[in-house]
Amino acid sequence: MSRPFGMLAELTYSCPLHCPYCSNPLNLADYGEELATEEWRRVLQQARRLGVLQLHLSGGEPLQRRDLVEIVACANALGLYTNLITSGIGLSRRRARELKRAGLDHVQISIQAGEPALSDRIAGTPSYERKVAAARMVKEMGWPLTLNVVLHRYNIDEVGEIIALAEELGADQVELANTQYYGWAWRNRAALLPSKAQLERAEEVVRAARERLEGRMELVYVIPDYYSKYPKPCMGGWGRRQLTVTPRGDVLPCPAAHILPLPRASVRERSLAWIWDESPLFRRFRGTEWMPEPCRSCDRREVDFGGCRCQAFLLTGDAARTDPVCHLSPDHHLVLEAVRSANERPHPDVSEPVPRTFAGRRS
Repeated sequence: MSRPFGMLAELTYSCPLHCPYCSNPLNLADYGEELATEEWRRVLQQARRLGVLQLHLSGGEPLQRRDLVEIVACANALGLYTNLITSGIGLSRRRARELKRAGLDHVQISIQAGEPALSDRIAGTPSYERKVAAARMVKEMGWPLTLNVVLHRYNIDEVGEIIALAEELGADQVELANTQYYGWAWRNRAALLPSKAQLERAEEVVRAARERLEGRMELVYVIPDYYSKYPKPCMGGWGRRQLTVTPRGDVLPCPAAHILPLPRASVRERSLAWIWDESPLFRRFRGTEWMPEPCRSCDRREVDFGGCRCQAFLLTGDAARTDPVCHLSPDHHLVLEAVRSANERPHPDVSEPVPRTFAGRRS
């Protein structure tokens, strides 16, 4: 049995932003009763015994949790490497000092675009200047800084400006990740999916920047699944390397798995070890025995593990189908139709409204 290497702790779904690609569940009313501090302590202890080494603290906006410093201190005492995934909103200098003393190892800040007006339009609220100030403070505090940018039709043409901003801020790493179409991004897919021409232009800019910045800043570029020949392995394979704990204590093999019609597994009812080893949820798509054709006889079955179960479910209604992203899938036409539609859409201009979501509750 493999052991998890990393855990994503979604501390809260509360968030001050309203990004159209938000990964928060659509049914936020079901996630009101968040784990208390003591419950998170117990989860972290169990995670460390299970083999987890890296803890990613996310949301929503994890800075909305008043006990964030206590959670970081507990993780640090257990020997976990801690990464704060944040919008930067709410990262005051006092809070930053407290997190530094608690042992926080790394900070990842989301940026919506390389200039204020577009960034604020995408975020749904004025936030760019506070994000930039937070990024500068992270570097002043001596933390490694990653900038995470979710790319889509509205900002992918600005990838050069985004990289320039990252250089100015002294980022150690930039993650240029094209939107994954789950949650609110799935609902807004028609407006967000970029064209092939946009992708080709962006890839050219990224290639040139990688050569120029080699040894100074790491550029990670992830193309959208819909333009790939083969699917990506879901989290390194279902229930193999990673797990997610939601604000109410549900444990998932990936952050989007809450959409699947599978039995729940909660840390309020079972230990993390039992959930990882024995729960029907984690056992359902682990390994290769569950696979249909053409996956079952494919020589890539232990490379991409059949692709993404959530993507298969959203596109076909059946989580056990071959991921339609794969060109060998009998459902591949569903992806081709979405791509064709994206390439036929006119280029968005500054007057076109960005699709909005209210997935993040204001606290």
